Amino acid sequence: MSFSSKLQDKSGSEYGTGTNIGDVVSSKNNRLRNNAVAGKSMGRLVALDAARGLAVIGMYLQHFGQNEKIAAIVAGNTTLLFVLCGGISYSIMAQRLKDRETEMTSFRARMLARAVFIDVIGYLLIMLNTPFGVILPAYAAMFVLALVLVHRSTGVLVTTAAALTVIAPPLMILGMSLLSEAYLLSDIAGGPMSALALAPAFVAGMAIGRLDLTKIRTALSLAVGGIVMFVGGKVLDAFVLPGLRPSFEAWLVRVQGIVPMGYQPDRSAIWPLNTEPPLWHMLLYAAPHTASTFQTLIGVGLALLVLGLVCLVPKMTSSVLVPFAAVGRVALTMYAAQFIVIWSLKHAGIENGLEGIPFRDLLVVAITLVTGWLIACLPTGPLESLMRHFDRAFSASRTVPTSR
Repeated sequence: MSFSSKLQDKSGSEYGTGTNIGDVVSSKNNRLRNNAVAGKSMGRLVALDAARGLAVIGMYLQHFGQNEKIAAIVAGNTTLLFVLCGGISYSIMAQRLKDRETEMTSFRARMLARAVFIDVIGYLLIMLNTPFGVILPAYAAMFVLALVLVHRSTGVLVTTAAALTVIAPPLMILGMSLLSEAYLLSDIAGGPMSALALAPAFVAGMAIGRLDLTKIRTALSLAVGGIVMFVGGKVLDAFVLPGLRPSFEAWLVRVQGIVPMGYQPDRSAIWPLNTEPPLWHMLLYAAPHTASTFQTLIGVGLALLVLGLVCLVPKMTSSVLVPFAAVGRVALTMYAAQFIVIWSLKHAGIENGLEGIPFRDLLVVAITLVTGWLIACLPTGPLESLMRHFDRAFSASRTVPTSR
């Protein structure tokens, strides 16, 4: 006899008339499993939001602060921390949909829609013509390119991230030369702010997203691994690279010849004769936003260290993470807001009017935290809400039918 009455679980979902008892039990088991996964995710998402919030605060310090030592630490490194957190979130989203037995077609549609949305926002910010680079177009490209890796094993992701750390720098330098006038292609492989240059951090984040960040062992491994990478990159930059640069640049001169000062390529020539020569000397520099192997080691190492330390914060004292997590929850809105602020200050003629303010860096941190907290009080951030409506319009969630 079939159940004529509807069985309703605690979450309010209903099983229709004619459902057999096996399906009910199976559905309840799936729900319990998903709730367990969600419970674990909540702890790591607070830490992840806090790490992302620290990345945003670092960007604000770089753009509005006055302490040169702090600026030297955050410059470039906050971008890689932001991208690493993006890769972790990407992997978590894919795993959640898999746990819910949602078709991957829906996930791909959502990621493609989000990529379009983020790309449009990125180009709108670029049109403001502020003096700082915008990574959103590259971020959007990574959302699309990462679909190739979303089903791969964690080992493949780790190997890919390591390989990209070595392979990506020369390819992005070549792309910076050959693709400088091709805007969409340059977003993929056209220099230090391209998807290829930032891909090592994003793919590493995808691998980390497969781990349980609530475990102390995982957090310690991330922190220790980050220290090793950071110190290793700094040692190479301080003691090895200075000796290699002169001989490498002399070799480049013999191979390429001397490029005259103020050299301008002939724009009327056919491609690639109308492009600038590749800046191969960037391979042996570790300055911010060079995206060399060494700068990537330093930046990703620092990002892993920050993430590991944040994940080590005990639950009893996790309240200290709440203000930073609030900024991280509305990271896209906060990221865009800094360019609007810079643009507004320029139009008001007070772009240099912030100089000389006492405790300026502390003031920047305080304002960023308060602003992020106020925006986070909304159900979702303005841009985050628009993005969700945009991707839902193009990707209705569908569930894989269970066999009976």
